[in-house]
Amino acid sequence: MFEFKLPDLGEGIHEGELLKWYVKEGDSINEDDPLCEMETDKATVMIPSPRTGTVLKLNGKPGDTILVNQVMAVIEENPSIKLEKIIDSKVLDNKTTRRVAAAPATRRLAREMKIDITTVTGTGSAGKVTPDDIRLAGEKTGSPNNKINNKIESKDVALSDPDTQDPIKIDANAGIPFLEISALPDYVSTGPVEKIPMRSLRKKVAIKTTTSTILVPHVAHMDECDVTELETLRKTLNLKNKEAQKITLLSFVVKAIASLLKQYPEFNASVDPHKMEIIHKKYYHIGFAADTPKGLIVPVIEHGDQKNVSEIAREIASLAGKGQDGTITAKELSGSTFTITNVGAIGGTGVIPIINYPECAILGMGRVVPKPIVKDDEIVIRTILPVTLCFDHRVADGVRAAYLIKDLKQMLENPMIFLTKV
Repeated sequence: MFEFKLPDLGEGIHEGELLKWYVKEGDSINEDDPLCEMETDKATVMIPSPRTGTVLKLNGKPGDTILVNQVMAVIEENPSIKLEKIIDSKVLDNKTTRRVAAAPATRRLAREMKIDITTVTGTGSAGKVTPDDIRLAGEKTGSPNNKINNKIESKDVALSDPDTQDPIKIDANAGIPFLEISALPDYVSTGPVEKIPMRSLRKKVAIKTTTSTILVPHVAHMDECDVTELETLRKTLNLKNKEAQKITLLSFVVKAIASLLKQYPEFNASVDPHKMEIIHKKYYHIGFAADTPKGLIVPVIEHGDQKNVSEIAREIASLAGKGQDGTITAKELSGSTFTITNVGAIGGTGVIPIINYPECAILGMGRVVPKPIVKDDEIVIRTILPVTLCFDHRVADGVRAAYLIKDLKQMLENPMIFLTKV
């Protein structure tokens, strides 16, 4: 009898919402067959069965929150399967009979690449073998299948176990000074109400934004960028390349910010409150907020400083599309060092966004509108983009934010300089 526990989903994820079972109690199931579907704050994940046998018990129903290491299912292994395993174990060398810690998807990858997982040294937590370990072993052995596509859809995402920092925990007894949470009024006695459980993505957003607003001293610096010439250039490029992915204003801003962060490392950083250290990241992964049917997500453009505007535009469109249809992977939602949120397409003269903790800064873009401004002592109509830089005052002072936005304005307002620089 095998008790299947929810594996560590990686990326600091400690729980998930059960969406559906692919089997019912009493069903037969084969190893690697779909067992259930889980939703985390990162992605929707199909979890395969780690054993062949009969499903004796399923714990939880759709909508329930399942914790990592919580028993989800009990599977009675078939006697024939057990016998095969016993026979196989007798012909194996002693050094290969050790039990290897690895997620089901990692084991499946090893089988596909014809890699003996017992010979692989794990680099994950507690020596756990990760998909990257399998791929590295494949490269060393020259496995013919070592080029298996790494871009797995979220429904088949590898349940890897990367080393991640534990979240900051506050003593429940001590609480947070001056923070008092009173009980809510009895709304039911006043009139009809509907109670909606805060689950999965909505719950994660609530926790992350609350953490950020409590732990991070936010400061906002606002300005306006004249993007008249840039908009003309953008529209011209799109007209010349009608078959290519349309270039958006966000693409230019992503490229500009990724380039400028090299000069302003304090805005591409994180604070380690345990060691009282500021961590400057030497890579520039730009996240962008995207609305989806399930809620807000932040897909990531990796190495934005190394890509041109057209490449960034294609990647934004691809990631946003995956977010809409639910196929975006956990990896594509992880690792951002700076985030941009663009509410301009919907409306609003400006936005003061919450920092995407544990990052140290976020840029908000408002609606691009024609406005009368004074230029060369004359009133002219120009295309104006309002921007807001919210940053962590622990790592930077207002003057540095002002300089960053000043340089951003210069790049966006002089597109030829912008293009020659990046």
